[in-house]
Amino acid sequence: MLHLLAVLEYDGTEFAGFQIQTSGRSVQAELERALGEFGNGPVRIVGGGRTDAGVHATGQTASFKIEWTHDLETLQRALNAKLPYDLAVRSLRPVGENFSARYSARSRTYRYSVLNQPVRAPLQERYALRFAAPLDVAAMHAAAQHLVGTHDFGAFGTPPHGNNSVRELLRAEVWQVERNIYFEFEATSFLYRMVRRLVGTLLQVGRGERTAQEIEQVLFRQCRAVDAVPAHGLTLIQIKYDL
Repeated sequence: MLHLLAVLEYDGTEFAGFQIQTSGRSVQAELERALGEFGNGPVRIVGGGRTDAGVHATGQTASFKIEWTHDLETLQRALNAKLPYDLAVRSLRPVGENFSARYSARSRTYRYSVLNQPVRAPLQERYALRFAAPLDVAAMHAAAQHLVGTHDFGAFGTPPHGNNSVRELLRAEVWQVERNIYFEFEATSFLYRMVRRLVGTLLQVGRGERTAQEIEQVLFRQCRAVDAVPAHGLTLIQIKYDL
């Protein structure tokens, strides 16, 4: 019996989320279905992150145990032959008996993409939010630094379980490449819709509607955060482990 860690890439557009849903496609269900064709019976996976409906991934992870007697490259090719067009296994590696893709993670990194131009760009807008108004990237990056550290982020999201909304944000960066603006956040874990509300609030700073200092007022719930930006601009790009 092998215990493996898979790195996954998927286009979240047609998925109802990573976890198995009562209705709609899920990444977990598709991967478990494919694994079940090669294992000795059903294979259950543990996901490293819980992406919502419409969220993409280039660095999602999943750990699982499977009976397999051939090399891992053969298993990877076999899985990708069975998986749908919008989901792929990027890599496989063995891990220890007590490893968990979820609980062994040191941090998770999400990137949100904004296309900052007034003209429509159909090929890019599947994976980026088009924002027509000019944005001050330097101001947004400066404001994002007020969020770094251990805080109660309850103004920006809700806990997936329980009521503890304290999280440690390790890094927050905003930068621009031509017309593309990227928001990147690394944390030990995130609240439900936290990244998308952080981006929405920083976009207000970029438009001059809020100052960097007002970000702290939102953080301490002295004023409200804006609604979450759409899911299609968000991608889970990395989950780090001590391996």
